[in-house]
Amino acid sequence: MKTVLALAAVLAIALVLLPAYTHSAETDDTAVDVEETPDVSADAAANMNSATDADVVEREDRAIKLDGLSADESEQLTEKAEKHEFQAEVSRMMKLIINSLYKNKDIFLRELISNASDALDKIRFLSLTDKAVLGETEDLQIKIHVDKENNVLHITDTGIGMTRQDLVKNLGTIAKSGTSEFLAKASEGGADTGNLIGQFGVGFYSAFLVADTVVVTTKHNDDKQYIWTSDAESFSIVEDPREDEQLGRGTRISLYLKEEAKEFLEDNSIRDLIKKYSEFISFDIFLYTSKTVDIDPEELEAEAEEAEADAEEDDEEASDEEEDDEETDEEEDEDETVATTKTVWDWEIINANKPIWTRTSKEVEDEEYNKFYKAFAKEDKDPLGHIHFTAEGEVTFRSILFIPSVAPAGFFQEYGKHNQNVKMYVRRVFITDEFEDMLPKYLGFLRGVVDSDDLPLNVSRETLQQHKLLKVIKKKLVRKALEMIKKLDDDTYAKFWKEFGTSIKLGLIEDYSNRNRLSKLLRFETSHDAEEVTGLEAYVERAKKGQDVIYFMAAATRKEAEASPFVERLLKRGYEVLYLTQPVDEYAVQNLPEFDGKKFQNVAKEGLNIDGDSEAAKERKEEAEKEFEPLTKWLGEALKGDITKAQVSDRLDESPCALVASQFGWSGNMQRIMKAQAYAKGDDSSTNFQASQKQTLEINPRHPLIKNLLERAKQEEDKGEDDEKDATLVDTARVLLDTARLRSGYMLEDSVDFAQRIERMLRVSAGVDVDAEVEPEPELPDEVEDEAEDEEEDEEEEEDLSGHDEL
Repeated sequence: MKTVLALAAVLAIALVLLPAYTHSAETDDTAVDVEETPDVSADAAANMNSATDADVVEREDRAIKLDGLSADESEQLTEKAEKHEFQAEVSRMMKLIINSLYKNKDIFLRELISNASDALDKIRFLSLTDKAVLGETEDLQIKIHVDKENNVLHITDTGIGMTRQDLVKNLGTIAKSGTSEFLAKASEGGADTGNLIGQFGVGFYSAFLVADTVVVTTKHNDDKQYIWTSDAESFSIVEDPREDEQLGRGTRISLYLKEEAKEFLEDNSIRDLIKKYSEFISFDIFLYTSKTVDIDPEELEAEAEEAEADAEEDDEEASDEEEDDEETDEEEDEDETVATTKTVWDWEIINANKPIWTRTSKEVEDEEYNKFYKAFAKEDKDPLGHIHFTAEGEVTFRSILFIPSVAPAGFFQEYGKHNQNVKMYVRRVFITDEFEDMLPKYLGFLRGVVDSDDLPLNVSRETLQQHKLLKVIKKKLVRKALEMIKKLDDDTYAKFWKEFGTSIKLGLIEDYSNRNRLSKLLRFETSHDAEEVTGLEAYVERAKKGQDVIYFMAAATRKEAEASPFVERLLKRGYEVLYLTQPVDEYAVQNLPEFDGKKFQNVAKEGLNIDGDSEAAKERKEEAEKEFEPLTKWLGEALKGDITKAQVSDRLDESPCALVASQFGWSGNMQRIMKAQAYAKGDDSSTNFQASQKQTLEINPRHPLIKNLLERAKQEEDKGEDDEKDATLVDTARVLLDTARLRSGYMLEDSVDFAQRIERMLRVSAGVDVDAEVEPEPELPDEVEDEAEDEEEDEEEEEDLSGHDEL
């Protein structure tokens, strides 16, 4: 007898864990302690007593057991149900879904939760005008219960529910569900079938991806409670006779899972799917889960006393044989009271992170945005900024975008690769984050959400990327993102620029349509301030009267830029020069021809005009060109293989000369960058063409070295054919050219030749004969001869020793 009671107790615990899913306070809101032993019903005991009956076992295996009913009662109920056949189109559709989506089964939960959310939305809408429709079931929520013992997954909502006619109409025929359109699209073969689910209202049938049998229990305010059962071949409908399993209102979907879908019986798997797809559903989603808690010592003592009292009562009524069993039970109870923890089952809310983007920005505090960002992005630092907006027009959508406090690890090393920072929702149901074009690459660091009611639910990434509305969304997102960045205060923007300044510069190269907006966000080092960077608007405000260009110097470092010969006279005249010290800077500015009506002037390229077009300036320049014509002409001939020409410069102050690139040629900084490209092709014709372009040699007419060269060039010009030529003049010119290359940022083409010329000039300046040879190296003794001599000495020593021994 005690054995039967013990088995019955085990069964009772399992029955407690089965989802009753009634919406009474006793079932939904009370935690279940699995170590407590509920009363055992007569039906349960009868089932245990007949467990050895082969016919019953076979019948239980064949039948689908419903909560509150035995397998036998469930089978009898099924026999009474009305049998229906699916319409041909529905059958075709389910076969298509089941056969085509075997690799993407997890969408079933997203679809069923989405349907539950829609049902809750409907009853909430009705309650706005009639509170009575809620009845006693006022909580609008979704509950999910995993029944591992019976391989069943239950999804219950307190939504509007369905009448008997709704069950036939919505789950068995085409009606208005869009099934026929779904089949038409699927038959075209132009899109993945799985991505059409939800788009045409057939998401419910995705349940058959993981379930052999689906049971729908539903209660509508206008009808009785019904049970809809299907094995994907046909379906049946019967009135629910279970008095203690009445939902009150709503729908429970029970999935009797396939063998290969057992992974969905794990709490963690269900929790992860909810967080992935349905985290921001407007209604609470609960999962029935267990946790281990400490037992209160007072509770332990009370339980021990209660167990002892129960044992005494049993002693008075039990037989001698039963007394022995009770003593064993008492010993077990005593052992159990030693435990200090117990397992408790309760409902856990999974989507506690609510979709704040559905509220207006005025209703949300900054702290709420920061808290949401940390949970959404899984970050521990507050964002630098955010923007929350609703876009209307051709497409309506809500969005929140955040700027992270630091750049994602490897963001620029993996620039352009797919990121998953912006998530797309349709009616708060997660669709995908696998967009390549939701935001341009240079804004790939932004995090956020986009939620639209106008896009089709559950469409593929490939299909959605071609959707015309997505292009409209992208355009608005970019403009709002740039607006958010522009509104950052100075201190916050300084932090932003340190982390993401390179992204803005890349945007100038990639996003032509937003070039003007991006230009206002640029920051560069400047000669105006040795510590702070400056924007173009501030530069223009400080520009000298009559200055119609923005001067910039590109170099590897600020120190190199400041020491460049190209900025000498500009700085002396009081002009501000931007220092472009990042590799991307010169590329970016090349894509920005002007700002606020002022063109950009690279001071290392031709076209620089510091003195203006006044008559005095022109006259002075003409005089200098005429005076130094003999030198420029001689340099042009002597160095014709290395330069395009030589000319008098108006940009130099202290330096004797500099190499100036053409307007479309490479500056020294650009040459350095291009040569350093890791993936540069050695035989790239475009690169080779640019690298072979010659520069102009500009000379400083006020420099003493240049004046000396002018005199020597005149003397060479006056010499006859028989006169001795100045042997060092060409070397001096070439050394001058090489130093100009180095000072201008270019690389030496032949460093060995440069070193040899320097050596010749050092010999001359030191009075050493240019042709004097290096003294020959002293020869060392031949090692072979040394070894022979050593051997002879060793032999002589041995002979001396042997002779000594004989004596």
